Amino acid sequence: MKDEFVLGIDTSNYTTSVAILNTHGELIANLRRLLPVKQGERGLRQSEAVFSHIKNIPLLMEEVKTLVSGKRIVAIGVSEKPRNAEGSYMPCFLSGVAVAQSMVAATGAPLYRFSHQCGHIMSALYSCNAQELLENEFCAFHVSGGTTEVLRVVPDGYSFKAEKLGGALDLNAGQVIDRVGVALGLSFPAGAELEALAMLNDKKIPKKSVSANGFNVSLSGLENLAAQMLSKTSDKSLVAAFVFDYVAKAILHLSEECISRYGDTPIVYAGGVMRNTIIKKALSSYANARFAEPDMSSDNAVGIAALALRAYNSK
Repeated sequence: MKDEFVLGIDTSNYTTSVAILNTHGELIANLRRLLPVKQGERGLRQSEAVFSHIKNIPLLMEEVKTLVSGKRIVAIGVSEKPRNAEGSYMPCFLSGVAVAQSMVAATGAPLYRFSHQCGHIMSALYSCNAQELLENEFCAFHVSGGTTEVLRVVPDGYSFKAEKLGGALDLNAGQVIDRVGVALGLSFPAGAELEALAMLNDKKIPKKSVSANGFNVSLSGLENLAAQMLSKTSDKSLVAAFVFDYVAKAILHLSEECISRYGDTPIVYAGGVMRNTIIKKALSSYANARFAEPDMSSDNAVGIAALALRAYNSK
């Protein structure tokens, strides 16, 4: 019914997110507030993230109240950990869990818990209208500041299991992008500004081989290569273009490994790094490539709400 809705909550290390779906699966709101990072810093401590979430959530809930006044919460979904893996834990997610549990106590709505990573994958499926992929196995990428992983997704009731096949052995793609961006004087997170800088480049991008073996890649050398190039050329736009070209080749290698093992499998690309148009263009030749819409590549709670709706409908 359109007077009933599902609420999703996600409290990642850099964004407070709340999403609302009605029970027909229509998106009512995708609400977010970035956590503040001081100029020149390359991230947040967990204590800082938790504190910012505590300040942000009441503000977002006031927006929720305005949007759903007179309607009924029938289910609540929350991200409780980074990944579906033993020992996966970050304190920032406790902020969202505390709010979700409080709302359950007040409303009597059922609570469904998921990982942040599964939320990203589901958000991609929702935004590109490909939820039918959950009927079979497929491959997925979660590429962000905290994760660079290639996964085999297997249906599991109303949700799914995400088995890690490989990914970055050291620095994550988003980490490298942010570190290079901050070194160039950009704000954290630096992805959007660094992409804009890369689009200004009109020089030939130096070719460097990616350190890769099977389902594993190494990105730690990219930061040093970028620093050396900046020192040698002083060309910030060339450095930016080089970084995205290198990251694209790393993801391309991992994608080819997926196809080599699983054939012409669908591949879903999710996570904040995947909103980058340069990287997406390098991967778009795959007929079965699926990308989240740019607004749903970055951290959001839409996937969490969509998973909660699937759980609610499976009762």
